[in-house]
Order: sequence, then structure tokens, then C-alpha cells
Amino acid sequence: MLRTEKVLQLRGQQGRSVRVVREHYLRPDVPCRSALCPAACPRDGKLLSDDVTHYVVPDCKVVQDYLEILEFPELKGIIFMQTACQAVQHQKGRRLYNKLRNLVKDARHDCIVFANEFHQHSYLPREKGESMEKWQTRSIYNAAVWYYNHCLGQMPVVMVTEDEDAIRQYGNETEGVFVISFKNYLDNFWPDLKAAHELFDSILQVRRERESESQENNGKEYPEHLPVEILEAGIKSGRYIQGTLNVNKHRAQLEAFVRLQGFGSKETELQSDILIYEARARNRAIHGDVVAVELLPLHEWKGRTVALCENESEDKAPADTTGDPMPTGKVVGILQKNWRDYVVTFPSKEETQSQGRNAQKILVTPWDYRIPKIRISTQQAEALQDYRVVVRIDSWESTSVYPNGHFVRVLGRIGDLEGEIAAILVENSICVAPFSEMQMSEMPVSSSKNPWKVNPEEEKKRLDLRDTHLIFSIDPKGCEDVDDALSLRTLPNGNLELGVHIADVTHFVAANSYTDVEARARATTYYLADRRYDMLPSVLSADICSLLSGVDRYAVSVLWELEKESYEILSVCYNKTIIRSAYKLVYEAAQGLLDGDTSVVGDIPELRNLDERTRQTRLAELVWAISKLTDIARHVRAKRNSCGALELEGVEIRVQLDDKHNIHDLIPKQPLEVHETVAECMILANHWVAKKISENFPHQALLRQHPPPRQEFFTELRECASAKGFSMDTRSNKTLAESLDKANDPLDPVVNQLLRSMATQAMSNALYFSTGSCSEEEFHHYGLALEKYTHFTSPIRRYADMVVHRLLIAATLKETKGDVKSNIFSNKDLEELCRHINNRNRAAQRAQKQSTELFQCMYFKDKTPETDERCIADGVIYSIRTNGVLVFVPRYGIKGAAYMKNKEGLVISCQGDRSCEWKPGSLHRFQNKITSTTTTGESVTLSLFDHITVKILVQTSRCHADTIKLEIIRNRPYQTPDAEVSQNFHVVKSDLVKEVSQSAEAQRAQEAARVEAIDEDYQEYCQTKGASLYQLLEEIRDLALLDVSADIRT
Repeated sequence: MLRTEKVLQLRGQQGRSVRVVREHYLRPDVPCRSALCPAACPRDGKLLSDDVTHYVVPDCKVVQDYLEILEFPELKGIIFMQTACQAVQHQKGRRLYNKLRNLVKDARHDCIVFANEFHQHSYLPREKGESMEKWQTRSIYNAAVWYYNHCLGQMPVVMVTEDEDAIRQYGNETEGVFVISFKNYLDNFWPDLKAAHELFDSILQVRRERESESQENNGKEYPEHLPVEILEAGIKSGRYIQGTLNVNKHRAQLEAFVRLQGFGSKETELQSDILIYEARARNRAIHGDVVAVELLPLHEWKGRTVALCENESEDKAPADTTGDPMPTGKVVGILQKNWRDYVVTFPSKEETQSQGRNAQKILVTPWDYRIPKIRISTQQAEALQDYRVVVRIDSWESTSVYPNGHFVRVLGRIGDLEGEIAAILVENSICVAPFSEMQMSEMPVSSSKNPWKVNPEEEKKRLDLRDTHLIFSIDPKGCEDVDDALSLRTLPNGNLELGVHIADVTHFVAANSYTDVEARARATTYYLADRRYDMLPSVLSADICSLLSGVDRYAVSVLWELEKESYEILSVCYNKTIIRSAYKLVYEAAQGLLDGDTSVVGDIPELRNLDERTRQTRLAELVWAISKLTDIARHVRAKRNSCGALELEGVEIRVQLDDKHNIHDLIPKQPLEVHETVAECMILANHWVAKKISENFPHQALLRQHPPPRQEFFTELRECASAKGFSMDTRSNKTLAESLDKANDPLDPVVNQLLRSMATQAMSNALYFSTGSCSEEEFHHYGLALEKYTHFTSPIRRYADMVVHRLLIAATLKETKGDVKSNIFSNKDLEELCRHINNRNRAAQRAQKQSTELFQCMYFKDKTPETDERCIADGVIYSIRTNGVLVFVPRYGIKGAAYMKNKEGLVISCQGDRSCEWKPGSLHRFQNKITSTTTTGESVTLSLFDHITVKILVQTSRCHADTIKLEIIRNRPYQTPDAEVSQNFHVVKSDLVKEVSQSAEAQRAQEAARVEAIDEDYQEYCQTKGASLYQLLEEIRDLALLDVSADIRT
């Protein structure tokens, strides 16, 4: 090892340049990380492939400007030199550096980092008077030459740079090492990679325009951001407040709020979010950015909008539509830019002409209302008018009204289903490519001719439950990925043994394997309205790891011994097991058995083809097990209820399909007691596993916390409850649960449902966390009233459960195996993983909600509201605003705004049985009601929880997603006989459904000859899709047309 000195020019806190001399150690054994290495370099970790035509070494400038092109999976054999990585870190900030780090760590991308500045043969000291840029280029070239020689010339090395002097100086200096521009590299090595060329041209054009604009523009549109050192000092002193910017999508031009991060609110006197009023006060911050805010003087504080408003560019809010003044501030700096890919729409031909004749610079409108218009340079504006397009933001200078960005790719036509689904995926940063050959090569073999079998060696290591336990699963109809199964039996001592058996996914997915890395990146299975994108290949999720009946499967089991009468838990054990499920029951059949309905026996295939005596014996065993399980679940639930567990409402709608799987109707899903039975068993298993892993790994266990909600979020709930004479005590989960139980209107059950929905919306989100990141007092799960909780029961569709399985196995191994315990994440790594999983879960929920809304709009879009009974429904008022009401439609699980004052200033008038009309007049809002009075003296008053008749319409938008719109047509309840409605459903079928049906049938006819190939593709890609675009199968548990905004996830 050699010791040398490295001179750094660092900037001090007050902006002065400080010369720092540091010791710098050089070693001869820094690994090259190439599969071609002929030397004795360590070969652990990620290696650069030898199956490429050349290695490519980008210099600092190329990495900084064109990293998104280097992310293309087609570009392989990339060596990022340490010099270039450090330049990105110090010159481009944390966002781009983290992007580079994630790219290098991703096993799906063939790229590595070589620590050239620590290798004694590749390090070059900076010469006196040499500029930093010249030294960086010289160092990277020198390292590229060393790398070529180190591999004994087996692989040509191409260095790409934008430095023309370097190309002239080094271009022909070393045989086998080529120095060319990045454009020449793409032209010569990747001439057919059209997307990369388009992206290169787009980025280059933006860079040139930015350079020319910086020379031309001197006028400031926004104040400059304060330096990071001043922001950090101000946050520490309390002058500035740090938080995440959340733009109000309903009033995006005017309102944004900064929510205080973490527990920072405890250190300030603020008890609410901070209002950022008008775009200028945001100072170029974009929704999702972490910002520093300075509070305005008290007399400049404003109130949030309390009027209903549509997503339009309104510059001012009327004075009488705002609430009480709240803390108001302005953004003084951005601490972290959370920019992403944005879906946009190009202006129409008329709008393009109004923007001027400069066709190269175009203002595009983002799909997300919360994002400002983006200025991009393109010559394709006219050709792309009818398409959804992806763009990226490059910069937002203080001299520019709008951010500058560049075109990335086209998604699909506006209004086309596949294009709209693609837009939802991009908007939520969901990338789900087919599983790669490398991942599929790790999968065990299983087919109809050669099904998977238990390994004899593995059989010896596991507890065999196949002949001793009656095991069964209860799932929705059509469910393929059966994660969990249950068992119950009487022990010789008379006590009971309850078992929860979960698929042993981690046995087949080794830690840090290609499949594991992909599952970690996805973090969850993504459920959309008509399809799902699986976290794991289907050979695991739908076959080998699915606990189907009649086949042997590996499981991880939790077994409790219960006292036979009180059901108190006496002991618990955790085992790796082999099970054979006896029954794969659907919820309806299990509920039928619980209710004593013997007609459901025909729906249980495992009881068919048996003689009558055997069938009756087995049926009696099964009924006993389900009944006893339900009794135990009631006991466990009652125990949690006594501690304050909350029963909250999410409105779930089931889709009624015809024989061809086309949608006929949207029906609220009826809750069954057996749903609660299964859920309670899963909660019990998750709770006990949480206790076990946190005891064994007190600083690195993955648990799930649900923090108590902020009291101000319960204001609307308390006001609405008081309108019906109920009192809501929100001081704790126990008092809230008791209040909700008492808030029952015997004449209107929807009241309690709405109050529970409001309580749900007031809740904070449940989050995964590492036990080493916070104190034990913060482990508590508010909604479930449990001290410790985790997710263990769904490893097929949640990566968090896979992590928990590995923790449990490591915690329960009788002999300590180093390789198992070495797969456990450190606290720091687990914290980072939890942040990623939480982020992906939020994205999955948003995507599911948006796809649900897309299909709801499609369901109503082609119907004629005036004549189609399905567009008329009963609505319940649950919130009063200054110009209208918010309405819940139980029939379809829809919530929406209904205006009582239109844009022309007319107010609604409802007289007798006639339809409502718009007339001149005024509105008067009170706490629990709103009165519309016309100039002729007619008046109508609507109060909280009133039932009214509404018309359901679809408000279309060219640039954004379509939305459901409600219109009041009578101020009294709507009632239609169910039989009449049902009859209409079978007669009427929308044009859209017909088109989709015909398209799907034609496609099936074309592909009939390729059934086997399709099956093979399904096994490989596992991107599941319905037989038609409307096949919203009930197999997707909890994920039909669901109001996920009102869903508290355990």
C-alpha cells in the first residue's frame, strides 16, 4: 500500500475557498469486477459480463448529462470510473448521484464502478495549474488504458467524452482503447436504437437553448434560492421549516401545503400544515420536492379554500370562499428535488398557433394537475397532438416562468385504454418489464407433465403436517396465488391447536439472486382494474408457492396451543413445514357452511366423487373446523376491540360479469363473517411473528407502525357526527372506536358507514420501519391496537413479507447458520429498503385508484344520462361547502362534488317532484346545511346526511384523466325496484362494452392457434390480464373498484 497526498479545494460555510490536504492510500489489489479478469481479483459481487463486443467508459460530462441514456438496458459493459461518480456527487447533487448508485446496484444492468483513484497503477495526481475538468478526463483515460491492459487486450475499451481536445489527444494514442464523442458512439455502435438517438437529440437541444437563454435573460421571474448552508443553519435555528410540498390538485394554481417532516412539528408551535399561496410563493418548487419555508408575517396569513372547485387555472379565489387564516409561508430553497417522468399532452393545433410561430418551443400540459406546464423543444408538436407523451424536467431557472424539459417517448393515443393505462404506470413510476432470462433460469421446473415434487433431503429438515392436520384455504373465486392456509385440530390433552401456514417463497428465491433483486425493485404486486403485474414469476406465484389443494407444498407455519374453552394462547412455535391442503374454499362456500347451508357442498370440488358416507364425515370435520375458527376469531377480535381496535370503512365494489366476462353492473361487495375470520387469523400470525423477530433482532427487524392521527384531522368527523346528535371522542383509538360503535342511526345505516369512512380519511398511513430507527414506544399500530405488528402472510405479493420470512427463519434456526444470518439487512440498509417499499406501496394504491376511476368513467361514458336508469342514483350528503355539497353514492361507491351554484352565478331550485333548475339567486352556508334562495323567493335547504337524487356524468378532458361529475336532479331520495334495475342491466349494453367484446373475440380467434405459446409466455412474464378489457375478476382480493383513498391498510 502506498501513501500519497490529495489536495482538495473545498468551500467553507461562509463561501470561502479552503485548501485541504488529505492522506490518500493506493493499493494494488482493487478489484476490476470483470468476468474476463486473468488476475486474482476478488470475484464476489456483481461482475461485468464477458458476453459483449466492447467495454464503454463514459467521462464525467457524459455521465452527468446523458445518464438516462446509459440506463438503457441495451447498453452493456459500462464501466463507471470512481472519478466520474465523485464528479456527479459533488457537482450534480444527491438526486442524480442516487440515480447512478441505484443503476450500478441493479443486477439487471450490466455496469460496474471501478475505484480508479485507489489503485496504485491507475491513479494520477493532479498537476499544478491543471483544471479540474482536464485532470478528470486524463484520469479516466488513464484508467481505461489500465483496464484494457489488465484484461490482456481481450476486450476493446471505448471511452466516450464531449471534450474535443481529449478526442484529438487520446483518440489514436493506445491500440485497443478508442476515444470518441457520445454521438459518434451511438451512431456507430447503436444505429438502430432509435429511442436513444431521439433522447440524445432532445437533451442536446435543451442544453443548447439553456446556454443561449442564460446569456440573453437577465430579468428574474423568481427570487434565487438560498444556499444549502444557509438553509440548513436556518432550519436548525428555527427560522426556516423543512417539509414536503403538496399541491392541491383541485386548485393547483393557487394552493399548496407544506407538511412538516417527521416529528419536526414537536419542536415548533405549529399545529397544522403551512399554506403556500400562489405559484410565485412556491419559487419553482414542484409537487413532491422537499423544501425550506419561511413563515410570512401574521397579517399576511390566508385561509384554505372551502368552496368546491374544478381543476382549472383560476388565478384568484373569491374572498368569501376561504376558511380561517392558517400559517402561510414562502419557499426560500429546495433541499431535494423529487422530479420524475411526467406524462404530458401537446397543445391542439389552435393552441399551438396561439403560442406563436416558434414551433420549436412548446408548452405541454402535464396529466397531473399539480405539475406546472413544461416548456420543451421539439419539431414534432403537430404530429404528437393526439398522443400521451413522456417528458423529463431538466431545469427551472429563476429567469423562466416555466420549467424546461425534454421529450422522452410516446405512450399511446389520448383516450385509448392501453395508452391511458401506460400513463397511470408512468405517473406512478411503475416499471414492470417481462421477467428476464436470467431470472427465469433461477426458477424450479414445473409443468403439467412434470409437476414439482418435494426434495427428499429437504423433507428431512421440515415438520411434516400432511397426514396429521386438516389444512384448508379460503380465498376469493378464481384466486391463483394462494399465500395462506389454516388448520385447527384437537390435541391429545384436549386443548386446541390453531395453525396459520404461509407459502415458503424464500426457499425458492435466494437472497440477492436476480429474482430477489427484481422482487425488491417492484416491492409489491401491482393490481389495476383489469390486470395485475406480479412481483414474482407465475411459476412461483400461481404454481409452486401457491397452496393449492391436493398437492404438497413447502410452508412456514405458526402453531398456537389454545386453552379449549377460553381460547387463551398457552404456547406458540414456528416451523418450516410440508403441508397438503385438503380444500381450496371460496368465501361464499365457507360462509354457507358456517351458516348451515348444505347447498354449497356442490361448490366444493374436493367433496365431489366421494361416496355419501365419506362425504358426510369429511363435511362434518370441515364444518367443525370453520365454526371453531370463527369462534376463536371472535374471541381474538373482542380482545383487540377492548384495547381500542378500529373497524373502519372502505367502499368496495364488486363487478358483475356476464358469461363472456363483460361488465354489466357495479355492486357493493357484501361483507361476510368468514372474511373477518380469515383476516383475524392473519393479524394474529403477523402480530406473533413481529414479537419473535423484534426480540431476536431488536435493531434490524422489519415491522409495521401506524402512528396516531393528528387531532385537527378529526374536525370534519366531529362536526358531521354532531349534526346527527352523536359525539366523537377522538382522544385515543379506544374512545374513537367506542364513539363510532354508538353512532348508529337505526333509520339510515349509511350514516355510520360515512362516519367510519371519514375516520379512515383522518388516519395517517401505516408504514414499514426498521426497529433500530425509532424507540419501542413508536412501534404501536393505532388502527389494530397492537404493540407490535408486521406483514408475514403474503410473501407471494409483498417483498416486505419475504424480508420478514428471512428474519423469522434466522430467528428460529436451531443451529446458527452464518449464510442465513448474513442475509439479514443492517439497520441502515433496512431503513432505506423500508422507504423504498413504502414509496412503492403508495404508488400501487394510487395506480389502483386511478385505474378504478378510469373504468368507472368508461362504464358511464357512453350511457345517456337522460334515459339510462343506471346514471341516476341515490346520493348522501357528507360535507357542506360554500357553493355546493360533497355526495356519496352507495350504489356505486362513488364520492363526488355536486354544485349548487354554477359558473354563470345561477343557483339550484328544486320544487316538488320536478327536476331541479338553475335560477338567479344566492346561497347561504351554515355549519351543517346550505340554503339556496332564488330571486322569486323559492328556497331549498340541504343538510348533512340528506338523501338526494343525483345524475352521474363524465367530465372529459383532453390533457387529463376523465372524472365523474354529479348533478343534483331532485332534493329527495331516489328509489327504483331492484328487479326493474336488474332487468334493465341485462337488456342494455354500452357501445364501449360491445366494441371491447368484439375486439377481444377477434383477438382470441386470431390467437387460437398459438395457445401453447401464449401459455409459455404467461409462465415466463406473469403479466396477468383478463380475457377482455373489462374482466375485473373477483380473484383480486380487496382490489376491485375500491375507494382506496378511504382505505386504512394494515
